[in-house]
Amino acid sequence: MLADLDRSTMQKAYARWAPVYDALCGPVFLNARRHAVAAARKAGPRILEVGVGTGLSFGDYDERFEVTGIDLSEPMIARARERAGGGRFPHVKALEVMDAHRLGFGDASFDAVVAQFVITLVEDPERVMDECARVLAPGGEIILVNHFYSERGLAAKLEDGLARHARPLGLRPEFRFGRLEAWAEARGDIELVERRKLPPLRAFTLARFRKRAS
Repeated sequence: MLADLDRSTMQKAYARWAPVYDALCGPVFLNARRHAVAAARKAGPRILEVGVGTGLSFGDYDERFEVTGIDLSEPMIARARERAGGGRFPHVKALEVMDAHRLGFGDASFDAVVAQFVITLVEDPERVMDECARVLAPGGEIILVNHFYSERGLAAKLEDGLARHARPLGLRPEFRFGRLEAWAEARGDIELVERRKLPPLRAFTLARFRKRAS
């Protein structure tokens, strides 16, 4: 298992991705993104999107929601602001360049925190999850959609082989979901309420962690 990714690698990678992200990644992530947004819509109206990217999910929400988006990449946020320009998505309330390790929001500010294809790419995944839990209201949910390590078989061997070469591209195929399960168990106030592979190819997983109300 390789070490966690560093901030500068991610900033460089996603500065390169920003101009082509919508065309290349939009169709690939479309189904998984919509599953994540559907879960967030059930959790409550105040939504924080961590790693909002270019704002591909804006159109999946409506006026019943208040969406705040953050991203470490300035070029990505610039593209998101262009997408939201002209009042096209009035439910998008704020878009900020921000490090998910140090969220600039008060405790219990959101009903759902959505992180799409993010948690495997940060310097300290457990620290980011702690921050997501801090800004989450009791009863709210952290909603992740991501590819996680296959653990066994040919897919796992392929992911192991690609791991080191994928890093400069801002990818991490060998991240084990068990780290997030261990994080939730250690905290005690967070429970894993859903984990499922998404169709059609089952390459991505949706995971929902709920903050206990008490």
